[in-house]
Amino acid sequence: MQTRKNTTQVIAVTSGKGGVGKTNISINLALALADRDKSVTLMDADLGLANIDVLLKLKPLRNLSHVIEGDCELKDILIDGPNNIRIIPASSGIKMMNQLTPAQNAGLIHAFDELEESTDFMIVDTAGGLSDSVVRFCSAAQEILVVVCNDPASIADAYALIKTLNRDFRVQRFQVVVNKVQTDAEGCDLFERLRSVTEQFLDVVLHLKAIIQQDDNILRAARQRRPFYLSYPSSKSIKSFKKLASEVDNQNRVVRASGGLSFFAEKMIGSQEVLPSRVMS
Repeated sequence: MQTRKNTTQVIAVTSGKGGVGKTNISINLALALADRDKSVTLMDADLGLANIDVLLKLKPLRNLSHVIEGDCELKDILIDGPNNIRIIPASSGIKMMNQLTPAQNAGLIHAFDELEESTDFMIVDTAGGLSDSVVRFCSAAQEILVVVCNDPASIADAYALIKTLNRDFRVQRFQVVVNKVQTDAEGCDLFERLRSVTEQFLDVVLHLKAIIQQDDNILRAARQRRPFYLSYPSSKSIKSFKKLASEVDNQNRVVRASGGLSFFAEKMIGSQEVLPSRVMS
């Protein structure tokens, strides 16, 4: 009897600007999901400035560009990370993603398809901002986590990102993670401000996925290049990451059983046909 193929849930973690803690959230969400006995692959999609390997003190020898060029297979670049998560190191050639040949496109789709059976979740840590690579990865994912902190620029840029994805790619549902706030009340207030303006002017629905309070141990772990989730298990923010992982896992049980990694790769490649005609405002 043929076994049912696993469908990987692809989650893009993104932000309107850098400096809001997006990569830390990606790493610790991956670790918290792994703690729930889920197989997790963490993809560094900041194609110009890789951060995951730096924060976890890893030294990749090859990255996604080597797979695209046909030098190796995707399984050859995977790095074993803490808590049994696997990591896809960032490619350094952002322009190359816009210039793939049909054969390279097919090879990339096949590479992700081979990873499907062994991965419950793929967390895609995008770059910050509104670059073509950011909107490409976000529009191809099944879920988008927008990280925002209580800073006017962060809120304005998060709105701009949501507006672009809604207007140009018809994305209508966004999950929001409020980061670096002092209290849950502050986080709820920030979310309501963002929600009210987006839902008033855009055809979108925002959901508050998690509130991560300011925690000095998160910064301390980053400076030590150690995973916060494993290094400070008694820290006040650990419960928030566990709750976030639970929310993501439970959501995965009710989402449509379609898509997967090859579909993600197809959408990511196909979106480049939309991007050149995009008019930013």
